[in-house]
Amino acid sequence: MKFKRTYSYALWSAIYLTLLSVIVVTISYFVIVKHLGIGAVIISIIVLFIISFFIIQYRAEHFIYRRLKKIYEDVSILDVKDLRRDSVTTDIDKLSKRMQKFVEGKRLEIKSLTERDSFRRDFLGNVAHELKTPLFTVQGYILTLLEGAGNDKEIRKKYLERANKGVERLVAVTKDLDMIAKLETDGLKLNIEVFNILELIQNVFDLFEMKAKKRNITLKFDRIYEFPVFVKGDIEKIEQVLINLVVNSIKYGKPNGTTVIAIDSYNQNKFIVRVADNGEGIKQQHLSRLFERFYRVDQSRSREQGGSGLGLSIVKHILEAHNQTIFLKSTYGDGSEFSFTMEKAK
Repeated sequence: MKFKRTYSYALWSAIYLTLLSVIVVTISYFVIVKHLGIGAVIISIIVLFIISFFIIQYRAEHFIYRRLKKIYEDVSILDVKDLRRDSVTTDIDKLSKRMQKFVEGKRLEIKSLTERDSFRRDFLGNVAHELKTPLFTVQGYILTLLEGAGNDKEIRKKYLERANKGVERLVAVTKDLDMIAKLETDGLKLNIEVFNILELIQNVFDLFEMKAKKRNITLKFDRIYEFPVFVKGDIEKIEQVLINLVVNSIKYGKPNGTTVIAIDSYNQNKFIVRVADNGEGIKQQHLSRLFERFYRVDQSRSREQGGSGLGLSIVKHILEAHNQTIFLKSTYGDGSEFSFTMEKAK
């Protein structure tokens, strides 16, 4: 059995004290031996050794304990209740490791709180900026109409249409913020069912056919599918995923380009749905942050195109709620491909 290092300290201290005592006893040997005998001397040495051992051990522990207790009382982040008398030893290495572990835990806790606070400030700043732009736009048009421009029917109609676009943007940002809040606090309640994802994709294509035509972008499948592709999931939420990805491909795709959706087998239990475009693509430095809330690759162009800046973040949350994964491949100048997995219906 390995000898405790805390006792090793007391052991050698006791040995040194005992040797000193032996010297003292030897000097007075001839006096003691004449009256008590050699046996009494040996017993005295043993008793002295044992007493010295426990005295040194107690005093060392008590010495360290008192000083550590003072540290705990002085440092507000340390709770003196966490310090136990029986855990304080003369084994400084072990004590040091315990303190390092404690400090590391507090450091990680402080780091987490700092990151949360930074995230909160960024989030509030982004929300304020996203709401401020359309609000000021709407206010400007309404004030112009109130100051007399409303008397001209043509100007009134034009300004009201522009104000309405600002209101629509406000509604879109508010809806996306509400969805993000629900996803991150209450979680997402899913209505899992079996559905044909080919039919769902075609519905999304039909929904944005006119939007795509304005930029002369073609929405299509990669091939003709002879049979339905059945998957399991919340059909409304997966439709939201497809809408966000298709809308992004239209916004940031090149005019006269294409958006192609393909469905392939990913493994025995999953399909993978790929949404690819031949647009401008995304630079490498932006890829890791693209799913962050309000993150935009090109601030000016993104705001010109509209949207809340929350679309990809919502996509990621929905797919994570389904226990699925989203992937991104992009080469700047050659286009982008977003793909996600879906559970096969059995």
